[in-house]
Amino acid sequence: MIVRDRPSGLRLFFVFRGSVLQRIMGVLVVNVVLATLVTWSDGDIYSRKITLTAIPFTLIGLPLSIFLGFRNNAAYDRYWEGRKLWGEIVLRSRNFARQCLSLIAPAPADGDALPADGDALPADGNVLSADGNALPAAQQDVRVRMIRRMVAVAHALRHQLRGTDARSDLQPLLIGQEWQALGQVNSIPDYLMQRMGQDLQACLQAGRIEPCLAVGIDNTLSAITGAAASCERIKGTPIPFSYTLMLHRTAYLYCFLLPFGLVDTIGFMTPFVVGIVAYTFFGLDALGDELEEPFGDSPNDLALTAICRVIEIDLRDALGEAHGLVPFTPVDYCLM
Repeated sequence: MIVRDRPSGLRLFFVFRGSVLQRIMGVLVVNVVLATLVTWSDGDIYSRKITLTAIPFTLIGLPLSIFLGFRNNAAYDRYWEGRKLWGEIVLRSRNFARQCLSLIAPAPADGDALPADGDALPADGNVLSADGNALPAAQQDVRVRMIRRMVAVAHALRHQLRGTDARSDLQPLLIGQEWQALGQVNSIPDYLMQRMGQDLQACLQAGRIEPCLAVGIDNTLSAITGAAASCERIKGTPIPFSYTLMLHRTAYLYCFLLPFGLVDTIGFMTPFVVGIVAYTFFGLDALGDELEEPFGDSPNDLALTAICRVIEIDLRDALGEAHGLVPFTPVDYCLM
């Protein structure tokens, strides 16, 4: 996501970082070169004059602009909905940490703790971490494991939406049984939320939380699951391809035929005017493509990595852990 103040004056025309110009530079140059050749030949191709007036371009340009605007509005709706869903995940994660620490009773004084799967603990009372070692004493508490697992849910959802490997981010946060099961599940976030439900059930059975209070935690888990499913819906349901293809074709035909309609009217200014029109139409087209998939890693996509870092910092602070993490800051105006 591009994070920067709006440039002013002449600097506005020389901003390259975050602009769609990088994506459309090739086709824009070809369009301007074609317009230059048409101007030089006065619209003649092999001694045959291509006669076009501005009327057809006026008739086509208006509906094309309207349809490009509709498509970009639909794409931005997807982008904004994705941002709202991740804002909901941030809010619910903080609430979840507060609920776990305030509503679930601490572990008994004798050190007995609930296992993540609800079964009886080994005789020595230890639960293994992902690397096979015994968890630190603080993490034997089921509340701590649930909060750390919520951090893993956020990271796992980010990786699932971006199609990347989540294992490096999840290993420090999960216990051994969960880590080993990751390769056998279809949806890691859903699997981790199922483990949350098992922990909550174990707390109920052990009498560490009242049933009426457990409902609040379950509602929080359900809300996070719903937000994750909505993100998957956005990711898995693009704008219909036929609609996008029609706009692509119309915009390209319009811009490449435009020089023939302008050369007899504005003469040597044709390449300049065509360049401005082509930049607008090609830019809107490319911008719609970027906004349509808000969970990627391009400069104009949502900063999911930074959001997950905020969640991890907040939840580890709630646990009182010394983590040394700091929020990500934009690098070259880009926040990932």
